[in-house]
Amino acid sequence: MDFLSSFNISGSGLTAQKTRMDIIAQNIANSQATRTESGEPYKRKMVVLKSMEGTDFKTALGKAADNQSKGVKVEQIIEDPTPLVPVYNPNHPDANEEGYVMMPNVNTTQEMVDMMSASRAYEANVTAFNAVKSMALKALEIGR
Repeated sequence: MDFLSSFNISGSGLTAQKTRMDIIAQNIANSQATRTESGEPYKRKMVVLKSMEGTDFKTALGKAADNQSKGVKVEQIIEDPTPLVPVYNPNHPDANEEGYVMMPNVNTTQEMVDMMSASRAYEANVTAFNAVKSMALKALEIGR
């Protein structure tokens, strides 16, 4: 593998994890939104990541050894299919006839755990990027 492909791989990981953190922040910000532009409660969003070569680990490792690895990408952003949470609050303007308000299916504790995971993955990609940069600088010093 050359240095530039290593930078590209780490860069794709940084971009993917940043997107993941943005979606998690959006979920937390809308955790109490009972009405969106469509008139329905907010539904939690999730990021689906995909290896750019779309293969199993063994094949991806072989491609990486042959300098064909391309990193990771955000394949799509999907809505969480879990049901909305009914909360009894008859005074709320969005309450139905029985007095229940449908709240978003966002669990802020789960979102914070996901945010920590995305943050750690982002940090790991920064560390890998810096390691490759350091190796490239050392290689340039050898040429002097």
